[in-house]
Amino acid sequence: MPTKKKIIYALLIIFAVIVTSGSAYAYHLYSTAEKMVDDNHESTGRENETSKLRTEQVNPIEDNVSILFIGIDERDPFEQSRSDALILATFNKAEKSIKLLSIPRDSYMYIPEIERYTKVNHAHAYGGPLASIETLEEFFQIPIDYYVRLNFEAFVDVVDALGGIHYDVPFQISEMDSNDKADTIKLEEGYQQINGEEALALARTRKYDSDIQRGIRQQEIITAIVSKATQLSSVLKLEDVLIAIGDNMRTNFTFQEITSFSSYMINSSINIEKINLEGTGGYLDNGGWYYQVEEQSQQEITDQLREHLGLPAIYNTNDLTDSNPIHP
Repeated sequence: MPTKKKIIYALLIIFAVIVTSGSAYAYHLYSTAEKMVDDNHESTGRENETSKLRTEQVNPIEDNVSILFIGIDERDPFEQSRSDALILATFNKAEKSIKLLSIPRDSYMYIPEIERYTKVNHAHAYGGPLASIETLEEFFQIPIDYYVRLNFEAFVDVVDALGGIHYDVPFQISEMDSNDKADTIKLEEGYQQINGEEALALARTRKYDSDIQRGIRQQEIITAIVSKATQLSSVLKLEDVLIAIGDNMRTNFTFQEITSFSSYMINSSINIEKINLEGTGGYLDNGGWYYQVEEQSQQEITDQLREHLGLPAIYNTNDLTDSNPIHP
């Protein structure tokens, strides 16, 4: 999501409302979702809400677009704190496919807002969503069209509103809960149903493996949430899901833009591909610990994301199939 993150689930849950149109209950859900998005809409401050890497404003109905999901460890989603999770998603209309890239929070990147290198999760503290967007646009050379930021409370409540999710827990854990109370969340290894607090603990923990594996878990948990939310049995739970998201979400999406994603929901063969950056962690001369993305991995993923958006590759020009300028 996740997470909590970073989270495609918020949007896709809303998209599910569109699929159920045709009944009084569906209309009620539609209206509830519309009000929620309108109430939680905020601008990035960019001209026409358009990336500098676009020549024209995008239209999600016609164009391939990208979304940055920002998870923050704060009760107030307006808070300009460090981001705890970042997931970049690209949507390809023709392929009806989604690519999910989890970005390690300690990745060493140039932050345009402060004109120096530091951890990517610091960008949000310095300049909110726009600073995070511009940092990742600089790093990957792709336009980021939209963002959604959610806090931990929304993540927990959404999973609980769905009645929990099923997940293959990779190891035994003993973790703090969302109120930072130590050793209150305990799980055994294996496939099982987990609730919101348990899903959050799995998405947050980094002490059992690596930051990369943490990102993979977040992607898997998001996928599980999306799967559960789009099941027919979950339709009557969607109002609770929308209430759970409530004031815990901020986005530059309009409701009309969100509804244009319904084509992804009605396609049973939608493909969600999870991709990850390769690199190594270590201390730099300034004494800080950072994750340094391998140059080859950065280049390969940059081209993957650009081509998924219908943009020309930058590095692997031998595979160039689209020589159109940057507009979608």
